[in-house]
Amino acid sequence: MRKIWFFMVLASLVTLLFVDPEQSINAMMNAGSDAITLVIKLLGIYAVWLGIIALVDASGLSEKLANLLEPLIDWLFGKTDKDTKKYIALNMSANILGMGNACTPTGMKAMEGLDKQNNSITASTAMIMLIIINATSIQLIPTTILGLRAQYGSASSSDIILPTLIATTVSTVLGILLVKLCAKIRKRWKDK
Repeated sequence: MRKIWFFMVLASLVTLLFVDPEQSINAMMNAGSDAITLVIKLLGIYAVWLGIIALVDASGLSEKLANLLEPLIDWLFGKTDKDTKKYIALNMSANILGMGNACTPTGMKAMEGLDKQNNSITASTAMIMLIIINATSIQLIPTTILGLRAQYGSASSSDIILPTLIATTVSTVLGILLVKLCAKIRKRWKDK
């Protein structure tokens, strides 16, 4: 994989240097400052949401949320321990609220819990399900995108709520169904 990435970076740099060297150097210089500016803008959004997640966890609300979502979590991930259910519930809630990268810590803790139950070097169906749900994540309020649109001067940054809800719902449902289908096929294959 390193060779592929090296080749891609090398090919793109060579192409940029032959097409328009002056423009490519300006683009590289501006890209760095643009990336830092974007990180600083997103830092405030993530700090607020990570603080809210920490408060939810410290207040005991995360356990109540896990108990509320327990039937869904059991259906999606199978039987797991209480801590793993808590982190899965927090992760799913953060994704539903559109916190994206801000829910990464809870997703990592949930994955660690699922990995402890896995007796194999390959990913279990529950681990794959967590990845799919995180990648597709139904978003009621895409807060990160709304924040970015507002900061970059969008006339109506909330216009994307309904299309985002439809797209993420369809992708999540299809992802869950495909993981369930692949798990059944995998189980039948192992039984043979």
